[in-house]
Amino acid sequence: MWAAKLGQQLARPTRTLAGWLVSKFLKVNNQVVQENAVQLSGIQPGDTVLELGHGPGLGLQSAAKLLTGPTGHLIGVDYSEYMHQMAGERLKDIVASGKVTLHHCDVAAMPLADNTVDKVYHCNCYYFWPDLRKGAAEIHRVMKPGGLMVTTLNQSRVAAFAAKNVLPRENWRPEAYMIALRDSGFTNVRMEDRQHEQINYRVIYATA
Repeated sequence: MWAAKLGQQLARPTRTLAGWLVSKFLKVNNQVVQENAVQLSGIQPGDTVLELGHGPGLGLQSAAKLLTGPTGHLIGVDYSEYMHQMAGERLKDIVASGKVTLHHCDVAAMPLADNTVDKVYHCNCYYFWPDLRKGAAEIHRVMKPGGLMVTTLNQSRVAAFAAKNVLPRENWRPEAYMIALRDSGFTNVRMEDRQHEQINYRVIYATA
C-alpha cells in the first residue's frame, strides 16, 4: 500500500504533506541529473526548448539562462498541478516576460504546434507515463526535424524503487523507452553512462 501511494506522489505530487515531501526529495535528488540534462541538450540562445515533467522548476531555471537570444523560448509541461504552480511561482518574473511558458498537461497531449521545438529534455520522468509510445510520439510530433531529445536518469535509484513496486510495470527500463522512441520515428537513439562527481547516471539521446 505505501509503495503504491509513494509512486502516485512521485508521478503526480499533490498539495499535501506527502506531496510537499516529494517536492523536497525531487529538489535534492534530481538537481544534478536535471542540470546535466540541460547542459547535454546543447541549447543555443535562440532555440525553442521544452522540458517534460519539470517538477519544482530547477531545470527550467538553468535552461532559461541559456536562452539569451531574442527568439529564445522555454516551455515546461507537468502533469501535477502542484508542480505547475510551484514552478510558476519560482519563475514568475520570466513567465511574466513571455520568455517561459508553462502548461499543466499530459505529455501525451501537449498544446503545442507540430515541428516547433528545437530541444527537449527531461529527467527521471518517462517511467511514470502510462503509455511510452504515446508519449514518445507526441514528443516527436512537436519537435523540428533534426532536433535533439535528451533524458537523464539515476538508474540504480530507479531500479531500487522498481524492486519495491513503487514504479509501475516495466516502463522504468531504459531499453523500453528507447524502443518507444525508435518506433515513434526518432533516429540515432543511444544511451551512455556518465558521472558527475560521485553521482553515476545514464543519458538517452534521440534525434527527431
